[in-house]
Amino acid sequence: MIRYSKIFQVSIFLIVVLLFGIFLYYFNVSNPVTYNKQNGKSYIRYEKAEVLSVKNNSLTQFKQSKNIYFGTQEAQIKILSGEHKDEVKKVTNYLSDTHNVYLRPNMKIIVDISTANGGKYGVTVYNYYRANTQYIFIFVFFAAICIIGGKKGVRSVLGLVFTLTCIIFLFVPMLYRGYSPILASIIVIIITTCVTLFLLNSWSAKTLSAILGTISGVIIAGIIELIFGHFAHLTGLNLTGVESLNMISNVSGMKVYQLLTAGILIASVGAVMDLSISIASSIQEIYTSNPNVNKKELFKSGMNVGKDMMGTMANTLILAFTGASLTMLIIIYSYNVSYNQLINMDMVSLEIIQGLTGSMAIIFTVPIVSFISAEIITRFLGEINEKDKL
Repeated sequence: MIRYSKIFQVSIFLIVVLLFGIFLYYFNVSNPVTYNKQNGKSYIRYEKAEVLSVKNNSLTQFKQSKNIYFGTQEAQIKILSGEHKDEVKKVTNYLSDTHNVYLRPNMKIIVDISTANGGKYGVTVYNYYRANTQYIFIFVFFAAICIIGGKKGVRSVLGLVFTLTCIIFLFVPMLYRGYSPILASIIVIIITTCVTLFLLNSWSAKTLSAILGTISGVIIAGIIELIFGHFAHLTGLNLTGVESLNMISNVSGMKVYQLLTAGILIASVGAVMDLSISIASSIQEIYTSNPNVNKKELFKSGMNVGKDMMGTMANTLILAFTGASLTMLIIIYSYNVSYNQLINMDMVSLEIIQGLTGSMAIIFTVPIVSFISAEIITRFLGEINEKDKL
């Protein structure tokens, strides 16, 4: 009976995922990106190329590294893809602080091919060809998860792929098309949380408890950010690159001012999900071992587990946000910025709001998921135990 129940659950899950995939396909095809669309005969393409030969012109070595040079290089390259495939071109490569691609013979690179109205085109060095390295790294990452994690590892990979699919083909397109960023983030969080936790633990009382706890914790984080963001005068307009976002919003209708909240919600869901499933699993294990334990004791057990994880999870979030802004922090320190300027800077205020909001989500999730787990697990497993007795 249990086997047929699992087969039914998996069948329903696969059907839902298939229908969701069809929806994503038509959702993206029916509303293509229109911003920066290349019209007419002038356009830019980025193609793969191979360096045939290189002549260095007065290169100087960077003092802090032997592998970095400044100056110019004259190179012959062979274009390997696109409409100019197999053509050989001479290019001048400029090495500076902002653009530093040191060319060597036989290496693969990406070139910028700009075509004008008359059909003439120019070629410049854009960047290193990194795709193969990234593919290998991704493969090693997935292989490590699967080998060490076994079946759970395979399910984790499937959950990660599904989450990335939702971010790329649902969340970002929804933002671009003018949907509310907060609503879009909540929808994506609900979908990815349900699918990820179902893949890892199948349908069970602890899965449902973790899903409800994760969603509740993230929504609370959003409410907290909206309140404190309002009083601190922080919106999406304070984000880096907002000028480009405003230009895009003029064409697409994107709501830039809500992007800060949406970003915080998405950034905090992983830690909250981890916390929720850990507490729910612990409570279910305790109740399975001793069905006579009451809800109050289960709630206390969940709180004890959550308290142990709370500090490390909050620390993880704050360090993650800090690491993302490390370059700017060093610049601020080097300029010896005064305290009044520092504490009121947009970047510092954003980091404080982001780090503390995610941490607050973790803090409030502990009692919420402990309470939900104690209620749902005792009812669900209690009913099963009663049926078994009969």
